[in-house]
Amino acid sequence: MAITISDTEPRIQYTATAGQTSFTVPFAFFANADLQVFNGTSQLTFNASPSNATQYSVTGAGVSGGGSITLGSPGATVNDVITIVREVAIERTTDFPTSGAFQIDSLNTELDKIIAMAQQLERDLKLSPRVNTTSSSSFNLTFPDMVAGKILSANAGGTGLEFSVDASGLLTAEANASTSATNAANSATAAASSATSALNAKNAAEAALDTFDDDFLGSKASDPAVDNDGDALADGALYFNTTDNVMKVYDLGNTQWKQLTPTSSQQTSIDTVSGSITNVNLVGTAISTGGLSGATSFAERYRVASSAPVSDNDVGDLYFDTSQNELKVYKSSGWAAAGSTINGTSARFTYNITGTPTTVSGADANGNTLAYDAGFADVFVNGVRMSSSDITITSGNSVVFASPLTNGDVVDIVGFGTFNVASIAASSITSGILPTSRGGTGVGTLGSAGQALVVNAAANALEFANASSAEVYGFNLSFVPSTINYTVSVQSVGGANKYFILGTQQKTLELEEGNTYVFTYPSAHPFALSTTSDGSHGGGSEYTTGVTRDSSANTLTFVVPASAPQLYYYCTSHSGMGGTANTPAPVNNNLQVTTTNQGQDSISASTYAGFDDVIFAASGFTFSLSDGDLIATV
Repeated sequence: MAITISDTEPRIQYTATAGQTSFTVPFAFFANADLQVFNGTSQLTFNASPSNATQYSVTGAGVSGGGSITLGSPGATVNDVITIVREVAIERTTDFPTSGAFQIDSLNTELDKIIAMAQQLERDLKLSPRVNTTSSSSFNLTFPDMVAGKILSANAGGTGLEFSVDASGLLTAEANASTSATNAANSATAAASSATSALNAKNAAEAALDTFDDDFLGSKASDPAVDNDGDALADGALYFNTTDNVMKVYDLGNTQWKQLTPTSSQQTSIDTVSGSITNVNLVGTAISTGGLSGATSFAERYRVASSAPVSDNDVGDLYFDTSQNELKVYKSSGWAAAGSTINGTSARFTYNITGTPTTVSGADANGNTLAYDAGFADVFVNGVRMSSSDITITSGNSVVFASPLTNGDVVDIVGFGTFNVASIAASSITSGILPTSRGGTGVGTLGSAGQALVVNAAANALEFANASSAEVYGFNLSFVPSTINYTVSVQSVGGANKYFILGTQQKTLELEEGNTYVFTYPSAHPFALSTTSDGSHGGGSEYTTGVTRDSSANTLTFVVPASAPQLYYYCTSHSGMGGTANTPAPVNNNLQVTTTNQGQDSISASTYAGFDDVIFAASGFTFSLSDGDLIATV
């Protein structure tokens, strides 16, 4: 394995975003085990299929330029510090023979590892205490023997290190000073708080008194115009009127004082009404049940207007449209015509034209005023019926011609009425038979069980008759296993070999249960299956259930078993080449049709109940599936 070791520090740190799982490794490494990954100070665990954020997988081992690591779900949390370092074992793994063939690849690998070790040492030295380059060469950084309770410091001569300063004394002094400072600060804060509280209490009392004085103005002989401070009156202000001996409240919205209690004379009137309250109640009841409420309700239910009302609309409301001379009713979908604007189903109007008008309206030659349902009128000029391009008939009370009429023309207009028929309960239809000419069946009674409504022999009426010639088609979908062949090729992508299937790099395969899949692969890259991503390279083993390999033909045949696990395909000789192979349950791909064979055969109740779908039709159909569509052929 020969890779390029660039001048890149074998250490990288990332501040993660919420849910981040992928992190780039910008330096080369020889194997997955060469990487150490930390979240903060906690070292994470390698797993080819990580199940949580304490585990990670690796890609890019043995590739120049590095690779990446991927955390398990749910990934890192925001601001997690992810550190990735290369830790190559400092050892020699290759011993060259004294004679014979010289392995250049082994030499390159050994030299690459030496450079990687040197980069590691450089990284570790950068993270260690060092003497500045310009410092005296006599300075000694060798640590002396440890002394309990002492702090490491420079010696008196500034030439080395020693444990001489008492740690407990420094800590005690620091703690005492901190306590004293805290106590002094607390005392000052308490004093300031007390002063503030006293001032706030004084201000609050003064404000409350001023507010009360503005809200209750005391006793006065007449209505005041301002409050006791000479300011504008507030809404809800109170005062006692000594002239009438009543409490009054100020209504700011109407800028007037209102009584809260009655005067003596008013109280006398109240007592009088109280004595006659029974009669008052009787009058009120009469008004609410049959008097004013009924009149008010009718005014809301029926209105006359030139355009549709837009407010206070309830289902069932009526209004007469004076612009179209039409009664309309309000439905859940809006206003609709309650009936026709003309009497009967049609009305005829005749106009003898003088001059060259373009519009005909109003009274005709017989004194009848033109009215029709908008859009429903036939117009004739001198006996010739006008087309829609010749006239406009949308107003309901006029006809507008595209071209001016000629003096002496005779215009005949036939206006048609339209009606909205109310819903009729089926229980209300108790007699009569609707003939076929009116859209009915012409049949007054039902036939026997199993009969169908058919055209009679004379082809002039309907009747109930046996349906023996009808065909029952029962449909069932099933799965028929099939064999699918895949040719597996290998292409170099970014300096690394990858499997290609159907022209797609590391294609995700859908291997349905029950089907047989035959993979033909290059001899240098044996194709295999595993329950572990990247198979043996990811710490897993080869999956062999239903698998047959023909090494001479370079083929692997896989009959997918029922309830097969999630699988991955890989090269047994090289890592990082494969992809995912899902094993879904099979999809029905076969259509089975069962028929009554023109009434000659019978279908049992149990067979009928087991059909996925059933249709009843004339005999002679054949059915097939095409791209998931059901095709019926007569």
